[in-house]
Amino acid sequence: MAGPRIDIVTIFPELVEHFLKGSLLGLARRDGIVEVRTTDLRAYATDRQRSVDDEPFGGGDGMVLKCEPVVAAVEALAAPGARIFCLGPRGRIFDQALAEELVEAPQLVLLCGRYAGFDERICEETGAEELSLGDYVISGGEAAALVVTEAVTRLVPGVVGNPASPRADSFSEGLLEHPIYTRPREFRGRRVPEPLLSGNHAQIERFRREESLRLTRERRPELLEVAQLSEEDRKFLEELER
Repeated sequence: MAGPRIDIVTIFPELVEHFLKGSLLGLARRDGIVEVRTTDLRAYATDRQRSVDDEPFGGGDGMVLKCEPVVAAVEALAAPGARIFCLGPRGRIFDQALAEELVEAPQLVLLCGRYAGFDERICEETGAEELSLGDYVISGGEAAALVVTEAVTRLVPGVVGNPASPRADSFSEGLLEHPIYTRPREFRGRRVPEPLLSGNHAQIERFRREESLRLTRERRPELLEVAQLSEEDRKFLEELER
C-alpha cells in the first residue's frame, strides 16, 4: 500500500465516513490502495456522558476540547513517525507543496477541531502541528480534514486513473492550470482556441504553458515569484508586461 495511513479523529465520524465512501477516494479505500480510518473522539471520553469539551478557564465564549480524550486518542492511534495535526484557523496554511510532502509520511493523524478549539496543552503534549485551510473560520475541522485527505491521497499512485493528472493540476508546478475545453468546438460563438485543434503536440503544450502563465499573472501574480520558470517562460511574461 502506497501513501500514508490517515486517521481522522472527530466527534462526527458518520459525517466524515459519508464523504470518504464516495468518488475515487471511496474506490481507492475499497481496493486497498489507501487506508483512511475515522475514530470517534467520544470513544476516549472517561465519563458517563462521553463529554469531550469543557468551559474555558478565565471565561469567554464557547467550549474547549479537553486534553484527556484527545491525547488518549493520539496515543492510541499514532505510530512512530506519524505527523499529527490539529486542524484550526491558527495553523500553517495547507497548500499543494505540503500535500506532496505529506504523501511521503508513514501516517497522518488529523484532529478535527470543534467548539472554541483545542486546549493548548494538546499540541504541547502530542507534538501536533496546527494546520489551517485559510484565513476564515468554519464550525469544525471535519471539512479541513477531508480537504487534506483528498489532496494527499490523490497523489498516491493508483488513486487517480491517469497518473499524470495530479501533476497537471493547478499549483503542482507553482502555477494555475491552463484553460481546458471539450466538445462542441463552438458554443454560442465562443470557439475552442485553434492551437488545441492543430494536432501539433509541441504547439499545444506551448499554448497551454503560456495560458497557465497568463492566468497566474492575472489572478495570482505572487505565485510567479517562487514558480520554476524557464527562460522561454520569462520572455513570454516580459512580452505580456509590454
